[in-house]
Amino acid sequence: MSTATLLPNLSTLLKKTGRLVLQVAAVLFLTSVAWVLIYRWVDPPATWLMLDRRAHAPIGLGYYGIQRESRHIRYQFRTLNEVAPSVPLALVAAEDQRFLLHHGFDLDALTKAAKRNWNGDGTHIVGGSTITQQVAKNVFLWQGRSYVRKAAEAYFTILIEALWSKRRIMEMYLSVAEMGDCTFGVEAASQRYFGKSASRVTPAEAALLAGVLPNPLRFRASNPGPVARAKQRRVLRNMRRLGGITYVNTLLHN
Repeated sequence: MSTATLLPNLSTLLKKTGRLVLQVAAVLFLTSVAWVLIYRWVDPPATWLMLDRRAHAPIGLGYYGIQRESRHIRYQFRTLNEVAPSVPLALVAAEDQRFLLHHGFDLDALTKAAKRNWNGDGTHIVGGSTITQQVAKNVFLWQGRSYVRKAAEAYFTILIEALWSKRRIMEMYLSVAEMGDCTFGVEAASQRYFGKSASRVTPAEAALLAGVLPNPLRFRASNPGPVARAKQRRVLRNMRRLGGITYVNTLLHN
C-alpha cells in the first residue's frame, strides 16, 4: 500500500477512534451523574466494600479476635431524624470539622496531613479526606490505592457536592461507614456494640463510635482500650467546641 493511500486511511481511523472515545466518555459521564442523582433520594442496597467484606475476611482479622466464620453484613440505612443528634456531631468532630464550610475538599487539612506525613517516619500515614471524599470512596468506588482511584474519588466528590445537600451527605456517611467487620453504619454498630438503636446512643457512645472510624477493624467500640478511650475524649472535646446541638440544627436545615 502506498504512502498516499495509507495516510487517508490512518486519518479516518483516528477520527473514528476519537469519536468512539468521546462517545464512551459521554456514556460514562451521564451514567455517573445518573448514579449519583439516584442516590440523592434512594438508599444504596449495598456498597462495593460490603460485598468485598462478605466475600473475604480482612487481612489480620483473626489477630484482633473477630470471628472469621460470620460474614453476614450488618447494615441499616438511617436518616438524620432517626439517629441521636450526637451522632452526626461526633462524626464531624472526629473526621471533618469544616464539613459545613468546604465544598468537598479541605485544602487546609490536606496541607497539614502532607506536612505530617513528610516529617514522619512513614509508619503512620495521616489522611486529610473530608466526609464527602469518604462517601465517594465508600459508596461508589472499589478498595485500593492508585492514581486512577484517587482521580475517580475526586470526580465523584465534585458530583456529590454539586448534586446532594450536606444533610444527604451526612446521612449517607453515617449509614455506610465501616464500623467493624461486616458492620456498616451507626445503626448496625449501635445494635451490635451497645444493644440499642442509634436513636438512643449517648454523646459518649457516639464519640466512641466516631473515634474508632480511622481503623474500625482494630479499635472496637465494644471493648475499647486506652487508645480508643483517648480518641473518645478528644472527640467529646471537639463536639463541645463545635457548639453541640446548635451545630446539628444547622446541619439538619442545610
